[in-house]
Amino acid sequence: MPVHEIPEVLDRREGPYGEVVLRRHGELLQIIANGCFLMDTSDGHSERLLVDAALAALPAGRPAPRVLIGGLGVGFSLAHAAADPRWGRITVVEREPAVIDWHRDGPLAELTREALADPRTEIVEADLVTYVNETSDTYDALCLDIDNGPDWTVTEGNEGLYGPSGLAGCARLLRPGGVLAVWSAQPSPVFEETLRNAGFQQVRTEEIPVARGVPDVVHLCVRAG
Repeated sequence: MPVHEIPEVLDRREGPYGEVVLRRHGELLQIIANGCFLMDTSDGHSERLLVDAALAALPAGRPAPRVLIGGLGVGFSLAHAAADPRWGRITVVEREPAVIDWHRDGPLAELTREALADPRTEIVEADLVTYVNETSDTYDALCLDIDNGPDWTVTEGNEGLYGPSGLAGCARLLRPGGVLAVWSAQPSPVFEETLRNAGFQQVRTEEIPVARGVPDVVHLCVRAG
C-alpha cells in the first residue's frame, strides 16, 4: 500500500464511551469510535440537508427559530446552520470531549472556526439522551445525527432515544409546531410508525442520494400544536 494511502493517526483518546480516534487519510479527516468508522470530511451533503429540511418544515414566519443539533461530528451541520442568518440560537450537544477539543484548537478547527465564534452558537458537553431527559430548554427544531440511524446505534445507550420514552423527551423539548429531524443511513419504516405512535404529525422520510448503495435519509416529523 502506498504510504499516502495509510491513515495517519492525529490523536487517540480514551473517552467516556470508549476509544475515539482522529486520523488523516489523504485530504480527509476521519473520526473513529471503538474501531468503527463514524464520519469524515469528504462531503457533508446529508448533514447540511438535515438542517435545511428542519428549517423548511417549520411554520412560515417563525422568528429566529432555535435549533438543537445532536452530535458535533466533523462540524458540517453546525457550520451550515451558522451560515444561515435565519436561525436564532444554535445549540450543539456533543458527549466526547475529544471531538470538542479537535474543533476548538485542533485539526477540525478550520471547518468550524467561524461557527464557534458566532454569538448564536453554544456547545454543550453532554450525552444527548441525558440532555433530552434533563434540560428545561425548548427548541423549534431538533436535528439528531449521533448514530447511523434508529436501527444502527453507535452505543446501546442511544437506543432509548428512538423509542417511546426518548421521543416523548424530544417532544417535550420542542415548541408547538416544532420539527424533529433524524439522520439515518437507511430508511426505517418501523421508526416512522414509532414516531406516529408517539403523537408526531406529518411524518415523512426524505432520501439523500449517495455515490453508491442505499440513499441516506432524513426522518422528519412535527410536534402537534
